[in-house]
Amino acid sequence: MARKPAKSSKPAAKSSPTPKVDAAKMFALSHPKGANAAQMASPSYRLAALDTDWLLQDAQRGVRFMLEYAKVEEALDRWGVRSTIVVFGSARFQPSGPPDHARWYRDARAFARIVSEEGGAKLDHAPRRDNVIATGGGPGIMEAANRGAHDVGAPSIGYNITLPMEQEPNAYSTPDLTFRFHYFAMRKMHFAMRANALVVFPGGLGTFDELFEILALRQTEKAPPIPIVLYDRSFWEDVVDFHAMVKHGVIAKVDETLFTYAETPQQAWDQCVRGGVMTRWLQEQHTT
Repeated sequence: MARKPAKSSKPAAKSSPTPKVDAAKMFALSHPKGANAAQMASPSYRLAALDTDWLLQDAQRGVRFMLEYAKVEEALDRWGVRSTIVVFGSARFQPSGPPDHARWYRDARAFARIVSEEGGAKLDHAPRRDNVIATGGGPGIMEAANRGAHDVGAPSIGYNITLPMEQEPNAYSTPDLTFRFHYFAMRKMHFAMRANALVVFPGGLGTFDELFEILALRQTEKAPPIPIVLYDRSFWEDVVDFHAMVKHGVIAKVDETLFTYAETPQQAWDQCVRGGVMTRWLQEQHTT
């Protein structure tokens, strides 16, 4: 039978502390103190992440684009935002404005309250929030929708954009979810990425741009099927003749099925539900 090796009687050697290095002695510089001021002040010596002159050059456009994607994506993930209901509409409407403007403002606010109460945005105990209201973050219909979510204690998103007249965020979007973009393209990408539905109130050129962007993505199947609801049919039929577009052959008859109309906040939410915005959330809530 093999014998076990005898244990050493010597105590284990203690590790000696790492001696401190005197950087001045180890990396002595031959020049007088301050003689390298020009090198220290040179833009090339700045840390890249802190060099705004360099970051704002045209050559770094891709880096800035990536930063606008990553910053927003991480914030939404921290809040557990899995899906959104996007609300578009004019920035010019106020609750004290002309009758139609005031009505559209009130209806957007009421719609956002319904979505926030019933859609899954308030579930703080759940790992994921669904159907969180998302707007462009400014005044008018955007303010109304953020305000409706705020009324019932739900989070909402404001995707603001830097404009020549310097838009400010409204006071109702959740501060942690209030963003500012330089690039319209990245802002539109974030609108589309998590959208479970799109509800479009009357608006102008910006609203049309956002609406037709999503319609084009749906028409070309670059985006998954989602409900697209146009609020107040009389307005939309007055300003856009989709039938004439079919007549002239610039869109197909089937393209008119890409969207529906709604006349009340509840009807707009019902259209979203019929379009499947609650399917995934309901499946996860179902227990047997």
